[in-house]
Amino acid sequence: MRLHRLTVTAFGPFGGTQTVDFDALSAAGLFLLHGPTGAGKTSVLDAVCYALYGGVPGARQAFGGRLLRSDHADPTTLTEVVLDLTVGGRRLEVTRLPEQLRPKRRGTGTTTEKAQSRLREYDAATGTWKALSRSHQEIGEELSHLLGMSREQFCQVVLLPQGDFARFLRAGAEDRARLLGRLFDTGRFAAVERHLAELRTAAQGRVRDGDERLLALAQRMRQAAGTDASAPDGSTLDDLSAGDPGLAGAVLEWGAQARSHARERLDSTTAAHRAAEEAHTAARRHLEEVRERDRRARRLADARRRADALAADAERHRTDRARLERSRAAEAVAPLLEARERTEDESRRAARAEEHARSRLPADLARAPAEHLADLERAARRELGTLEAARHAEERCDRITDELARLDRESGEDEGLLREAEEWLAGWEATHDARRREADAATEATSRAERLARHLDAAVRRLEAARHRDTLAATEATSRAEALEARERAAAAQQDWLDVRARRLDGIAAELAGELADGAPCMVCGSPEHPAPARPGARHVDRRAEEEALERYRRAEDVLRQAELRLENVRERLTEAAKEAGEASAASLADRVAALEAEHAEARRTAAGAADARAALERARREYEARLAARQDAERRTAARTSRRETLQAERAGLAEQVARARGAAASVADRARGMEHRVTALAAAVEAASAAEAAASRLKETDARLADAVWRAGFDTPRAAADALLTDHERRALQRRVDERQAEEAAVAAALADPELAGADGLPATALAAAEAGLEEAVARLKATSSAEAAARDRCAELDRLSARALADARALAPLREEYDRVARLAALTAGTSAENERRMRLESYVLAARLEQVAAAAGARLAHMSGGRYTLVHSDARASGRGRSGLGLHVIDAWTGSERDTATLSGGETFFASLALALGLADVVTEEAGGVRLDTLFIDEGFGSLDDQTLDEVLDVLDSLRERDRSVGIVSHVPDLRRRVPAQLEVVKGRAGSTVRHRVP
Repeated sequence: MRLHRLTVTAFGPFGGTQTVDFDALSAAGLFLLHGPTGAGKTSVLDAVCYALYGGVPGARQAFGGRLLRSDHADPTTLTEVVLDLTVGGRRLEVTRLPEQLRPKRRGTGTTTEKAQSRLREYDAATGTWKALSRSHQEIGEELSHLLGMSREQFCQVVLLPQGDFARFLRAGAEDRARLLGRLFDTGRFAAVERHLAELRTAAQGRVRDGDERLLALAQRMRQAAGTDASAPDGSTLDDLSAGDPGLAGAVLEWGAQARSHARERLDSTTAAHRAAEEAHTAARRHLEEVRERDRRARRLADARRRADALAADAERHRTDRARLERSRAAEAVAPLLEARERTEDESRRAARAEEHARSRLPADLARAPAEHLADLERAARRELGTLEAARHAEERCDRITDELARLDRESGEDEGLLREAEEWLAGWEATHDARRREADAATEATSRAERLARHLDAAVRRLEAARHRDTLAATEATSRAEALEARERAAAAQQDWLDVRARRLDGIAAELAGELADGAPCMVCGSPEHPAPARPGARHVDRRAEEEALERYRRAEDVLRQAELRLENVRERLTEAAKEAGEASAASLADRVAALEAEHAEARRTAAGAADARAALERARREYEARLAARQDAERRTAARTSRRETLQAERAGLAEQVARARGAAASVADRARGMEHRVTALAAAVEAASAAEAAASRLKETDARLADAVWRAGFDTPRAAADALLTDHERRALQRRVDERQAEEAAVAAALADPELAGADGLPATALAAAEAGLEEAVARLKATSSAEAAARDRCAELDRLSARALADARALAPLREEYDRVARLAALTAGTSAENERRMRLESYVLAARLEQVAAAAGARLAHMSGGRYTLVHSDARASGRGRSGLGLHVIDAWTGSERDTATLSGGETFFASLALALGLADVVTEEAGGVRLDTLFIDEGFGSLDDQTLDEVLDVLDSLRERDRSVGIVSHVPDLRRRVPAQLEVVKGRAGSTVRHRVP
């Protein structure tokens, strides 16, 4: 990689555009980059790093674009870095612009300009630049691929921080490991260590889980085996724990013993159960025999007792049989008795009905024969038929009279309706015109109110925007003053920090002298004697003061950033409000709103009656149509009533003569007809009742004759005797059941006494049955006990077999897991440096870093030997570290003059500079090879030359100058004045109020 040209604009301390011509500086091979403190020497290197990686080294990256942009730059000038370089045989140009604030192109305020990146390649054939990409990601990937190193590696290799390597020489193994790990990206080896440790933990967990399952199965087998004296000793299981190597074998062996003892116990309980079954069968057979003899004895005693009871109840049985026989004889007479009772009842009812019917006749007809009453009924019916037509005529005359009265009422009503309609219709035209004018006025007011509402809304929004605009204008002035004040305070804080830093660097010798101790070597010259240590001046400040000044500067920058963001926000809102409100003042807009509100309110009041006006017009139209129709209907009804009245009067005159003849002396034909109907009804009822009474008396006489004959034939003296002998169904069934039960009991008793089985049933002892039952209960209890014991023994054997099978399967499944754990644990311990096989206790990452450090030490040793005149050589040490420290990351220096080998931490200040510079150059060589052999033709070395004497400085410069043999150019960043004389090619950074500038001095 070779740098050709760097152009920075508004970057860091550079307020304008500055160009660094690396081709001119590199022509001499060695050039000097110098300038006063705070001028921007480091910013040149930051610009190179930013162009390549889009970021700056170290802690400065945390500030982002705010630190990259120059405070001296004009607000309209954008921060930009352009780098022209050759890498991988390709001539490229990288342009980067960070995210930054810029003034808006329209209006006031600022806006955020997004970050931009551009990559171009020079085409030698055409002599033109060809655009490659504008994507941040694509450009970053392309440059990282070509450079072959990360930003951290680049900052360590190309921008050699000699001071960092001096600390590296004195650092412990852990600190060296962190630095080397970042440079050589050995995180993958640490990841392998972590992965193996995780695999070991996981495998150990699986083995432990398997052991826990085996222990749980062992405890369950122990519970299943029981606690009897024949079970194996379970105390051996208590000594086992998860992780024991012989756990599986011990559990399986104990399980085998438990199964053997359980089978022996099962054999003994089975034999006892068979003996109990035989004893139970014999006891049950004996009890059955005793029970059968006891049953026959009780049957014989019961039969004798029942025979005695039958003999005592013989008289009642004879009486029951006699009652049943008389009841059967009386049943033949029962239907005639019921018929005679019904006929007698009918005869009495018919006599009472005849007496009631005759009571309704006139006194002269109360005792008349039935034939005479029938003749009178027929004559009355004939006269009633002649009055029916006259009655209909009379009813028609009444209806005609009612209808004529109704017609007269309707005529009066229609006359009043016609007068009212004529009066209303006479004023219709005036009413219609008034309603029409009211509706038209209300409709026009509605349209005007809608237009005014739209104008009013727009005016109100404009008034609010004007008031907001005025408020924001005052806020903008305040925010602008605050931002200006914050910018001045930030600039003052920055200048204060730079001044403090310069004062500290000027007195750094006194600060270092303050750390000297009698007899201890000086960290600069290595001498244990300090005859004239530097003294701090009046203006000297310590590191804490510098850090406090930097912190004040950072806080001021944060305050400035917040103030500028607030100002930008206020200006954006002010622009929007001004665009909405226009140029008019808030007072004039308020007057306009008030006028529109008054006009709109008036229009709304007028428009409010629009609906009522239209409804009133519509109601008037409907009423006009209704009154016109009512007048026409009334006129038609009047004409129809006149014709109807004449017809009804003529019909009534014709019917009046017929009604007068039929009425006779009665008030009306209807009265005369009703009287005749009552006479006919009374005569008919009397005739019918007399006939019914005569028929009922005849039926009663016939029934009495049949009943007397039947009673005599049944053997009874009178009908009453036969009725008394009858029994109800319930009484008869109860009596018959008692007789049948007596006969059945007599037969059963006789059969029992004659049964040959009961002969000789007497003589069984009273305690024989209880003794047999007690023997059977004892046998049943013994059988249950032996059965339970056998079942428990059988279940114990089955459970032990099942658990043993599971334990065997788990043990077989656990074997490969334990093998895997042993293998992974061995690898994890080996890579972690804790294994006995790892004699130097080196972790895998440390081993890789040790190999890299060995390469770096070899490359640096050759350079150190040249710079020290062959006295010193750097060598790698892989000696075992004490305690828990890392091994393999030691660095020693061999002193050829004394032949001694010592740790680099014991080097003096000058010696440390030699060694650190050699280490930095050696590291650059190794990282270059690690990056794929990319040539680094441009290098920078930062500080450290002030501690060298003239002769040593010449030797160091000779080494650096020798780098030109490989066509390299080396830039030295230093404050040492003597270097300006020794190095003719120079790039000077000049500090000024308008920003820093660069100045080339090329021989």
